[in-house]
Amino acid sequence: MNAEPNSAGGARVAHPATAPLKRLDNYGLLGRSAAEAVGSFVLVFAVSVGVLGGTGGISMPLAVGLAVAAAMVGFGYVSGGHFNPAISLASAAAGRTSWKALPVYVLAQLVGALLAVAILWVVFQGHPELSETRQIFTALANGYGSEYGLGFPLASALLAEVVATGLLAAVFLGATSGRRAASTAAFAVGVTYVVLLTVLTPLTGGSLNPARSTAFALFSETTALEQLWLFWAAPVLGALIAGLIYRSIDLTVAGSVKTGGADEIDHDDEDYDGDIDETTAEDAHAAQKPAKMKVDKPAQSTAGATTASADSAATAGSAGAGNRRDPDAEARGFFDADGDESGRPGTPKA
Repeated sequence: MNAEPNSAGGARVAHPATAPLKRLDNYGLLGRSAAEAVGSFVLVFAVSVGVLGGTGGISMPLAVGLAVAAAMVGFGYVSGGHFNPAISLASAAAGRTSWKALPVYVLAQLVGALLAVAILWVVFQGHPELSETRQIFTALANGYGSEYGLGFPLASALLAEVVATGLLAAVFLGATSGRRAASTAAFAVGVTYVVLLTVLTPLTGGSLNPARSTAFALFSETTALEQLWLFWAAPVLGALIAGLIYRSIDLTVAGSVKTGGADEIDHDDEDYDGDIDETTAEDAHAAQKPAKMKVDKPAQSTAGATTASADSAATAGSAGAGNRRDPDAEARGFFDADGDESGRPGTPKA
């Protein structure tokens, strides 16, 4: 959001709480996609702990949560830290990621996930006691019904994945906007993965991520491929619901702030770790300017004094405009919305 003028007509000056990070658009779509592929690789590779530590219990959810948190801190400043088609869709629906970048993000996430599973396949094939590699990957794939997990039916699996993905998307959107540190958001999202996957693993194997489900299904037995549609439909639906609700709330809050008092300040919900404190140009100028003493002047010099005052005001206004910082340029930060390819600051996309 752009800073609004106050009631006195002056524009606000942006004072960053922290040094602004490099804008996401500076990395280009290719750079952001590469970061998404690497993050997706890290996330899916962590699922292998489900084999090494047992397919049940907390080992797999904990490994995935830690991997997501690490990837968000390591690569989030480049791409926004989605690493999941559902999160990218929620971000687009919320107006924080451009729709034209969405398919590129999803493709990159799929490539990263497939590469991780392919490497795991080669690693497991080389172990003499892991000869039935396809069965191992089938155990790691997502599914439902009597032959999987606790035997929950399709309707239960669908509802559980929709609700869980919606909650994950809501936490991500909330944690990566406003005045929060990068580590705080990564921790919040990572813990959410751990909790939700712990609940979902006995039901569906714990998807929350269509790229993860697709990668393991392609290396598993046919049942996983036949049921893969649910693990695209449910996350997509949950992500859309969360993204649209978030956008409607965001627009409502933005509208109320713009019609509110002069002291209310708009914060760019797309900023991350680079949000700003705003004040008025008049307040900043007045704080540095000593009070003027009133001096009586002859009546005949009134016209000259008026002209001089006008010239001084014009000069001060020009200097203030030259020194005024652009809040859009300074407020871009971690997990920010995509800027366009021209290098201009990103804005929420419809």
